[in-house]
Amino acid sequence: MRLRGRSYMAFALAPEPPVAEWLAELDDWLRTSAGFFAGRPVVLDLAAVTLTSSAVSHLVSELAARGIRIMGIEGTDAEKLGPGLPPLMQGGRQTPVEAIEARSRPGGAPAGTLDREPTSLLLQSPVRSGQSVFFPNGDVVIVGSVGSGAEVVAGGSIHVYGTLRGRAMAGTLGNRQARIFCHRMEAELLAIDGYYLTADNMDAHHRAGPVQAWLDGEALMIAGLD
Repeated sequence: MRLRGRSYMAFALAPEPPVAEWLAELDDWLRTSAGFFAGRPVVLDLAAVTLTSSAVSHLVSELAARGIRIMGIEGTDAEKLGPGLPPLMQGGRQTPVEAIEARSRPGGAPAGTLDREPTSLLLQSPVRSGQSVFFPNGDVVIVGSVGSGAEVVAGGSIHVYGTLRGRAMAGTLGNRQARIFCHRMEAELLAIDGYYLTADNMDAHHRAGPVQAWLDGEALMIAGLD
């Protein structure tokens, strides 16, 4: 038998005391970003809280009930992880999510002139396989392609002036008017305001062509662009 090692980027959830209030805040966030954690690897970081073994088990169950599947736990003692709980993980390194915030000033803009958060994010290079772009403040514009296994998450619309592979999730904070545009459609998954469409459910004639996607009621629609 040949064993191989692989590394993946995972999101880390770090509860803060009191845990009940933290869960309530998580519920509020999930109401506007339903399905955000669907299919995502998530690690539970317990460094900021002190929990008994039964409390850890209860917290993992509470997260599972919210559609959040924990792949590993860090920041606690191995003795607190009983049978049936995810394994203890060690050695994780902080990994910046690509373009999670665009706080840098454009060239030449004097300090103090940008008091408001930017409402759009422009990426002038491709989003490579395995990368994740998360910009909750507005639209994401990509002058290039999105690689297979990559992910783009926006509070507004998503514009891809290249091939869209991977996953594109627009309107994640409840913006039902958000749309997804791409020059060439090869996406694994599209989502707007929590409504999803996977590659298996997309019409074949929309593949490999320029399209736009939008919400019509509770249905995610796709049409070609002239």
